[in-house]
Amino acid sequence: MVSYERHMINRDSLRPFLNTTLDRTDLSGIGTKYAGKVRDVYTKDDRVILVSTDRQSAFDEQWCAIPLKGQVLNQLSDWWFEKVKDVMPTHVVATPDPNVTVARKLKMLKFEVVVRAYLTGSTSTSAWVNYEKGNRNFCGNPLPDGMKKNQKLQSIIFTPSTKPETGHDESMSPEGLIELGVTNRAEIDRVKDCAFALFKRGQEVAAKRGLILVDTKYEMGYDAEGNLRVGDEVHTPDSSRYWIAATYEKRFAEGKEPESLDKEFFRLWLREQGYTGDDGPKPVVTDDARLMLAEKYIRLYETMTGEAFQIPEEADVIGRITKNLKEYMAA
Repeated sequence: MVSYERHMINRDSLRPFLNTTLDRTDLSGIGTKYAGKVRDVYTKDDRVILVSTDRQSAFDEQWCAIPLKGQVLNQLSDWWFEKVKDVMPTHVVATPDPNVTVARKLKMLKFEVVVRAYLTGSTSTSAWVNYEKGNRNFCGNPLPDGMKKNQKLQSIIFTPSTKPETGHDESMSPEGLIELGVTNRAEIDRVKDCAFALFKRGQEVAAKRGLILVDTKYEMGYDAEGNLRVGDEVHTPDSSRYWIAATYEKRFAEGKEPESLDKEFFRLWLREQGYTGDDGPKPVVTDDARLMLAEKYIRLYETMTGEAFQIPEEADVIGRITKNLKEYMAA
């Protein structure tokens, strides 16, 4: 088991990257661009090039850029895709740059695939927020009275959500999604089986690293041959929640929040500033907060992989990406 204290990040070594964050890309010759919350996605024929930027989102809002976050996310996701490729086919073709993944184009499912192992969360679609409001049947999963925030569930649960073109996601039971016409029984049963298999593999790997994989979101879709694949990202701190296993029980017993290594830290930081995702002035994200989050992202990478994160020597990230994508620009 690897302790999360194994590699200590020097925050001062990250400070120079506050001014070189990758906020956006405008690459030519590699396809039509779509800007997601974090990734800039370039599509051409049956190929997709995903560039992980340093953009930070929360509560469906864009806030700032976190130093080296894009590199962490892309490299950690690539590491995880290797770990799960025997569980489910992935979309990965190549990773020609620390911030870039070349992938197969998928026809994505019309719903989010979410798996949870603990009663937690702070957003409107989270299990805890719904439970606190009195909901004892979350996405078709009955929950007993008397549970506490951050408590482990009896077994992992499948809690899909909608993908509206505008507005917020809405957690929904499989039956609700079927009634909406976005899926059918055979498909959602298959997706659930795949999601549970991926999550259990994630739990096994995380446990060996002294971490608890709390919950996660998967994106799945069909390739040109009709094969169901997992895409986008897998088990990253943006798509998943991680807690430190060694301190979880004690902190839970004391009613304290678990030590986390994911972007939940940023949501909690925003709440401490008085922002809950509703209308109102947005707090300014300080450089110290940006560095703290960068440190958490990198620490999770090192804890999970057991390898030291390689801080890049080149300040010109766009120049490096352009050079590494040269063969795809000509294709």
